[in-house]
Parts: sequence; structure tokens; C-alpha cells
Amino acid sequence: MMKVKVILPITSDIFNEEVLQEFSFYASAGTEISMTNLSTGPASIESEYDEALCLPNFLEKAIEAEKEGYDAIISDCFADPGVKAAREVLDIPVIGPGESSMLYASSLASSFSVVTVLPNVISMIRNVSKLAGLDSKLASVRYVSIPVLEVQDKERLVDALYSEMIKAIEEDQAHALVLGCTGFLGVASELQERLSASGYDVPVIDPAFASLQMAESLVNMKVKQSRLTYMTPPSKVRI
Repeated sequence: MMKVKVILPITSDIFNEEVLQEFSFYASAGTEISMTNLSTGPASIESEYDEALCLPNFLEKAIEAEKEGYDAIISDCFADPGVKAAREVLDIPVIGPGESSMLYASSLASSFSVVTVLPNVISMIRNVSKLAGLDSKLASVRYVSIPVLEVQDKERLVDALYSEMIKAIEEDQAHALVLGCTGFLGVASELQERLSASGYDVPVIDPAFASLQMAESLVNMKVKQSRLTYMTPPSKVRI
């Protein structure tokens, strides 16, 4: 049995039921999914400030999950908050949906665009692509002007995403599309079908699905982050 801990690095619980359903649906037979929210931090992550506020409790939750015997951690936010810091202190794979989905997109196309929530997060997403070494393949980052806590209106969301995806293909030369928010649940297949019906046979990557596939693959391969890259932090007093 493989155990994967999905940590929503936010205090809001409005996504909990759908997130658990989605990850459980995506999971391979024999993979157990568990999830948790933060006890302290922002209601959603839409800025560097929000991300900074989530980090202390995220790291506490991640360390606790490893002690409880989980095989991998997913930070369920497209900005991948806390992923690199957690990799330094944990001996299990720590996965970010942003990095994972961009890696999948880059393996399927020569260029890709990310469609996200608000302009506030564009620089954060570009930073993820730079750190993953994929900036040269990132055609654009577009947004739908819908806050994270309002993305549950699926009809409005799908229409807005589709419109921006068409622009990404026609104006930015994107050959693949990445959903730039882990709150965009359950819409990837519909968008891919709508694009195909419009004559664009391009992949649409769901970041939650991508992160789980990456987590399962690394656990099955019995590998984790390199200690030459993610060195154990020096021992010192931290208050």
C-alpha cells in the first residue's frame, strides 16, 4: 500500500470534498490518499505574501506526515509552496503540481501556456517554470480574472478558460495548455474536448492529476530528491 498525503496549503476547506474525490479517482489501485488543510495561514494563495504565510504550518504538516508513515507529500497549490524547503528536511518525495504539470506539458509539446486565476500570480508561475528549467518552453501565462475562492462556478470557469486557451494557441503559439490552479478541478477533459472540436488537438494538463502521477512514479521507482541539490539544513536553534 502506498500512502500519499495531499496538503492543501490554505485554511479554507471549500475544496476539501472535491479534492479528496479527485485524487482518489486518479489514484492507482493500492494508493491511499489522505488530505489536510492548514491550521494557520491564508484562506487562499494569490500572492507571494499569501505563500509566505502558509509556509511554517505547511512544513509542520509535511514533517508530521512523514513521521506518520506517508510515502510522498503533495503541496496542492500551483505555486508549489514549501516544496523545496520540505525537500531539504524530508526523506520522502515532495511534489508540486506546478512543476509536475509543466514537466508533463514540456514532454508533449515544444511550447505550453498556463491559464490561471489572477494577474497577481503570473510572476509566481513564471518563477516555477524558471526553477524547473522550462522557461524557454513557456509561451505565456494567461488568467481568467476569477479569484481562487470563486472557481467552483464550473460553467463560468470553463467558458473563461476556453477563451483564454484559444488566445494562447492562436496568439502565443502554445502547443499544450496547463491549468494554472489546483482549484480548477474536473474541467481538463471537457476543455480538451472543446478545443479538439474547434480543430486544436492539444493536451490539457490537470495539475492535481500530474502531481499524483509524479508522486506515484517516484515512490514506485524508490527514488527521492537528491541530497546534493536539497541539502539537509545545518543544525542550529530555530525559534
